[in-house]
Amino acid sequence: MARYSRSNPLALMVLCTLWEQPTHPYQVVQILKQRRKDRSAKLNYGSLYTVIASLEKGGLIEATKVTREGNLPSRTIYQVTDAGAQELQSWLADLLERPAPEFPAYMTALSLLPGLAPERVLALLDERTRRLKAAISGYDHELEESGSVVPELFSIEQRYLAAVTRAELEFTQQLATSIRDEKLPGMAIWHAFYDTAGSDGRPNSAAIADVLAKAGVDEAAIAAMTKPPI
Repeated sequence: MARYSRSNPLALMVLCTLWEQPTHPYQVVQILKQRRKDRSAKLNYGSLYTVIASLEKGGLIEATKVTREGNLPSRTIYQVTDAGAQELQSWLADLLERPAPEFPAYMTALSLLPGLAPERVLALLDERTRRLKAAISGYDHELEESGSVVPELFSIEQRYLAAVTRAELEFTQQLATSIRDEKLPGMAIWHAFYDTAGSDGRPNSAAIADVLAKAGVDEAAIAAMTKPPI
């Protein structure tokens, strides 16, 4: 049997839920939402049934029976197969052991930072800082509340989320300060991009090349940054 694709974290959550006890897809979603696992993977019924079908096709879960209560639609009960239990253990261990490249939207925006003028970026970072602080306050409150209901072991991802958000807040504040104080290396070039912009707001390639050359940037790098699209 070919190895199951491990690209969808929702599949791992479904496997783990069905490993605890056989149940139907609707109940799987209810359990995950009740446990606030919807922060760890995107939950919706459409994608859930696609995942169920994929897991069943891969031999990791199997239908055991179909139930029906009153006027409610019939529901198929699924359970994890032996192969599914092994895949669950292997997949989870792999995720815990091996750091994997991730592509957060914020990192994408940071990689394209000069696409906006410094003044606007600074205002946006200040707003992001405000929102991050509010999020952290909410996470801390939830951690305090959940700790009185279940042991932290069962909601440890909330502490991870709070820690990651705090790290992002610290980075964002430091970045905003370096821009505000004009201490971020390359600020003069960044300003020049927009000081030489045309009427359409787009930087002038020739002017940019001149600014980069005066800043001592390598000629190959200048060519890569100012070469017009084919």
